[in-house]
Amino acid sequence: MSLLEHSYRHCQRVAKARARNFYYSFYALPQEKRGAMCAIYAFFRYCDDLSDDASSVEAARQNLRCWRAVLDAAYADTAGGALLPADQPGAASANAMLPAFNDTVRRFKIPKDYFAELIAGTEMDLDVKRYETFEDLYRYCYRVASCVGLSVIHIFGFTDKEAEQHAEWCGIAFQFTNILRDVREDAQMGRIYLPLEDLRRFGVTEEDILSSRPPSAFVDLMRFESQRAHDYYEKSRPLLHMIHADSREALVALMEIYHGLLKKIEHTGFDVFARRVSLPTWKKALIAIKSVLRSRGGR
Repeated sequence: MSLLEHSYRHCQRVAKARARNFYYSFYALPQEKRGAMCAIYAFFRYCDDLSDDASSVEAARQNLRCWRAVLDAAYADTAGGALLPADQPGAASANAMLPAFNDTVRRFKIPKDYFAELIAGTEMDLDVKRYETFEDLYRYCYRVASCVGLSVIHIFGFTDKEAEQHAEWCGIAFQFTNILRDVREDAQMGRIYLPLEDLRRFGVTEEDILSSRPPSAFVDLMRFESQRAHDYYEKSRPLLHMIHADSREALVALMEIYHGLLKKIEHTGFDVFARRVSLPTWKKALIAIKSVLRSRGGR
């Protein structure tokens, strides 16, 4: 097995183990695109881990500085880029991923800026614990989610330039769904992603959320935010017809899984403090199976 084949297999193992929602949609893609999706997912996943698993904020900053240097080298050196030092956290796994990542970004011509923005978004979590307005939050969501979507459509393939705007909105919808699901977990880390201007509008205080004792008005706040997420799902829907036919069912699966999660949050009455809301594995698998069958029927 070549080094590149080994790298792609490593990325596949990472995606299978960590991409709870994304991985199910990969099955509807042709093998080449499936491998590329696993490669860029492994890059995004490692970036998150560098921040989440660091022993301190300064250690996380240093980790991300090293990762940015690796990204620079990956785009400057088509022979394979730089490797992380062996003492860097997770270096062995990251270095195993890099050949597949380098191959993917070259083959699918994915702009470097998307990955640089993702790293910048990860750095925001080290400093920013509150967002005053939705516009402020949008910038964060763009970096950590829309840039993922913009990378992905280069793998899916598109010809209409407007696809980029719809991919941006799709990322906002997905990330905002995650934010609504993770209110309790984020509060436990001292973070509130819901815009503070919206909390004031509905009479919910920061302490209400941080203490996991939301008032009745919290439901109205969440209903408002949920409708905002629905609006972005609707705005992103034209993207389905702008990407290449062999990738559409994968995107359908992704949108059904994430939109289904939002609807389940609503179905619980927005009781996100009692437990972490998720779609059962069987349901995500069923969505994926249907997408695979539809994609094969159309080829």
